[in-house]
Amino acid sequence: MHSLVLHNSLTRRKERFEPIDPQHVRMYVCGPTVYDLVHIGNARPVVVFDVLARLLRRLYPRVTYVRNITDIDDKINARAAELGVPIATLTGRTTEDFHADLAALGALPPDVEPRATGHITEMIAVIERLIASGHAYAAEGHVLFSVPSYPAYGRLSGRSPDELLAGARIDVAPYKNNPGDFVLWKPSPPELPGWDSPWGRGRPGWHIECSAMAWKHLGESFDIHGGGTDLIFPHHENEVAQSLCAFPGASFARYWVHNGMLLVDGEKMSKSLGNFITLREALARAPGEAIRLLLLRTHYRATPDFSDAALTEAKRELDRFYRALEAFPDIHAVDPPTQVMAALCDDLNTPLALSAMHGLADAALAGDFEAACGLRAAGDMLGLLQAAPEAWFRGAGDDAAEIEAAIAERLAARKARDFARADAIRAELAARGVVLEDGPRGTTWRRAT
Repeated sequence: MHSLVLHNSLTRRKERFEPIDPQHVRMYVCGPTVYDLVHIGNARPVVVFDVLARLLRRLYPRVTYVRNITDIDDKINARAAELGVPIATLTGRTTEDFHADLAALGALPPDVEPRATGHITEMIAVIERLIASGHAYAAEGHVLFSVPSYPAYGRLSGRSPDELLAGARIDVAPYKNNPGDFVLWKPSPPELPGWDSPWGRGRPGWHIECSAMAWKHLGESFDIHGGGTDLIFPHHENEVAQSLCAFPGASFARYWVHNGMLLVDGEKMSKSLGNFITLREALARAPGEAIRLLLLRTHYRATPDFSDAALTEAKRELDRFYRALEAFPDIHAVDPPTQVMAALCDDLNTPLALSAMHGLADAALAGDFEAACGLRAAGDMLGLLQAAPEAWFRGAGDDAAEIEAAIAERLAARKARDFARADAIRAELAARGVVLEDGPRGTTWRRAT
């Protein structure tokens, strides 16, 4: 059995992964705030942790992968007001969009997908524990976490107290005991969502949501917490503080795994630069599997660059893999190749795993059936090569029936020895980017790449 090594953001080094319970690995990953279509940057952690979940399931008997939905947030409130729709309507629609876009990327659903609004009772319970232990206090309808009460605050992000204050976009409200204290609960006016609590009608702060959902579904201590590097501070730092103070003696997450941020054409994505791309827009440019491969060609802790050129190259790479599988319709299930598993177990080294897949493709293209089986098994580990080669090369167009009719007409013309008409049909299809290939099994077609 391969030993898994992961880079732990908490210790800032690669460590051998040793689960709390080798029979049951537990992982929590921060999911989206559902107020709009997700962008391609949101797709990065989804793909990264989908691969990690696939790997864990291969290595351990049972895995519980939790990825939350944040469906109560000031951004959601503002967008619903802007659109003039009920908040539940907005979050329901955007959650459906999120699921559809991720399915197009080949991401498997998590084992549990909790929604923040379904865990208010747990949030209130955690907050009450923090107040009782002196780590939080109520003030003017708010409840705040007392940062000075937790001396280890800043350990995850590696920031000093001064850096923490400078980087937190601190709201210096008069009811705070300390400028760095953060909100656990805040009052809600009548027009905003709210729940009854010991501190009045209100709603939770962002950070307490994930702590409560992780506790509910994974317990006080679990194995892996994942997310993008942009969440390390303040979100994950605050999660650690409130969770460890609410449950003394627990470890909360033992391993923190963070993916690097995505660039677009070499620059940070932003609406002001005009390079903000939703995942839905990217899926209109290329198949979801090509986007997935683009995201996996760079190590998860590095910074991938999304561009049309990179997307085209990823599509070509997949074309080569599918071409290697095309001659083997009867591939059987095999264990993932050793070199692929070794690469993934070394801190999810997907670029090295893909390099091994190219070696398998070389052998398959030379007629090696077992290499083709290994290539398909490797694809399963990475969530790639999930289509039949014929379907991949035909693409997702809605004109398949029309193309099939043209091929049938061409066949009839050839039987009638009307070769001019048969050639004209081939030329017409070629002009539309459709390539015909005559072989022993008849005429097949694919879209030009």
